[in-house]
Amino acid sequence: MNRTSVALPPWLAHAFRAQRGPVPWSAVTRGALSAGPLLLVAVLTDRTALGVVAAIAAMLAGINDRPGSRRTSVARLGVPALAGAAGLLVGTYAGQHIGAVPLTLLLTGLGLVAGGVIAVGPVASTAGTQLLVAAAIGAGMPLPEPGWQRALAFLAGAGWLLALRLALPTPGSLTGDFRFDGERDAVAGVYEAAAALLDAVGTDAATVRRAALTAALDHAQDALAGPRLRRHASSATERRLHAQYTAALPLAEAATALAWAGEAVDERASEGPRRLAAAVRDNSATGPLPAPNRSAPALRALDDALLHAAEAFDRAEGAQHRLHTRRPGAKHLVRAALGTGGREYGLRVALCFGASAAIAQALHQSRWYGQHQHWYWLPATAVFLVKPDLGPLASRVLCRAAGTVLGALVFAGFAAVLPRPEGLIVLVAVSGALIPVATRHFAAQTAVVTVLVLALVMAGGEPQASAGRIGETLLACAIVLIVGHLPMPGARGAGVRQRLAAAGSAAQAYLAHVLSESDDHAERWALRREAYRTLAEARTAIAVSAAELPALARHTEGTDAVAAVLERLVDTTTACAVHLDDTGRLTPHQTRLLTELVGELERGRERLGLRVPRPAPRISPLPR
Repeated sequence: MNRTSVALPPWLAHAFRAQRGPVPWSAVTRGALSAGPLLLVAVLTDRTALGVVAAIAAMLAGINDRPGSRRTSVARLGVPALAGAAGLLVGTYAGQHIGAVPLTLLLTGLGLVAGGVIAVGPVASTAGTQLLVAAAIGAGMPLPEPGWQRALAFLAGAGWLLALRLALPTPGSLTGDFRFDGERDAVAGVYEAAAALLDAVGTDAATVRRAALTAALDHAQDALAGPRLRRHASSATERRLHAQYTAALPLAEAATALAWAGEAVDERASEGPRRLAAAVRDNSATGPLPAPNRSAPALRALDDALLHAAEAFDRAEGAQHRLHTRRPGAKHLVRAALGTGGREYGLRVALCFGASAAIAQALHQSRWYGQHQHWYWLPATAVFLVKPDLGPLASRVLCRAAGTVLGALVFAGFAAVLPRPEGLIVLVAVSGALIPVATRHFAAQTAVVTVLVLALVMAGGEPQASAGRIGETLLACAIVLIVGHLPMPGARGAGVRQRLAAAGSAAQAYLAHVLSESDDHAERWALRREAYRTLAEARTAIAVSAAELPALARHTEGTDAVAAVLERLVDTTTACAVHLDDTGRLTPHQTRLLTELVGELERGRERLGLRVPRPAPRISPLPR
């Protein structure tokens, strides 16, 4: 019997995708110890209202509690907490002292500013989101406490989870200094990804493995480059990890060059990187490393990289190493916020947030909420729905609606049988523990968060609100869908084009450096990292846009082809860099290929109307 498979449209298929991986037990433990205990202390001290605010802040911080180093968690959790406290302060005092129309205008303006900030990067995105969500809570959740006390309670709740993140060790990571278990895991992941790429050389899986190597390098770079009080690494353990990361850069470069050549290598080639990964995880010596044959420039580069890594592992004590990062300056951040992508997103966030706040207040004045005094749910839901890094618009709407319905129904069942307030406190603690697992799918995260927030609101003295929350969520979904399809000033898909243009500029700078006479390998590695990182960001944005509804996806047609050319250009540039190190000149084939790729890239840019920042570098096979 013939089976016919039905291909789902991209916007629907995306809604069924979920991230995979082991259960993050350390994050689960932190989640269980965050919102629930905070609410318990507040109830015991008769400060339930402030406890609800602190628990909400801990919940939002728990959503942002992702794998990585403790140092990066300071920015990932702390910056959004500060933004949320500011939003709560503004929303509380504005809700108390100005009327509905001025309040709506203020929230709309806040959405315009925060929307531009959200376009800057991941931490800024989370900070802008928490600013708006907290402003909606401050204005739409009247409490007897003054605004400054609510802001301090918000900071205390997020600060409690951050303190747990910094203080508690990760299970199974007590080898060496447990403070750096996140960095150690990230650096080991780079060597494992390089080994996996070497295994895939000459197969169809090489492209995917190369992208995985880029992701591992990005993760390690972020883990090691978090905020610090001192300019350089202050402990021997941290300096050793920096040296091990730096030693992985030429190894990754050689592996990429071998993948570009496409000729399968001996199985021994991947054994060295795997032993290095084990040495990083166990904080031990490398031991003897198997040497690959040296029959080609990329293989010789791999052998040299392994020898260099073995020496670096032994000599890491006391040395300082660059991370080869290029931190964006203030001008770059302002340009990202005020650029075409930031302006387009800011307008959509402002319209969604302002419209949902206006409708929520109108419904509140008409007593649609019944006995409830809170109207924050509708604008807060709209903020999460309009956030583009949570997936395509249609997928976000489907997942949010399904998750809210499921969470509200589950809570209604628990609310009918649980004792109060102790049963609600237990439900909050359990939901907090589930958040790190639920973040793998937006619908699951929405269901858990819905249960947690409804339990908090009921613990604060409000009646059961499941039915109302379902209605408000569906209304927010309709608002965001309508605004998402409205025409805006400027070209649609500006955010995607902006990221693609940044990737093109980075690739061109990398190529120009490789073709120059510079022997600055550190600068080359920094440019290569920037080229691959920006390319990965552009690829992600293009994939999300391609999975939108057809009316939106058509605005970024052709961008995936340009990204593919960029990927081939950066890979070819890496292979040429390795070849130049070995022979001092490009082959005619490499010269011809680079020329063709640069020309193809320029034609693709012209078709998409992308700005060309500088003329293409001159490509010559002559010795440097």
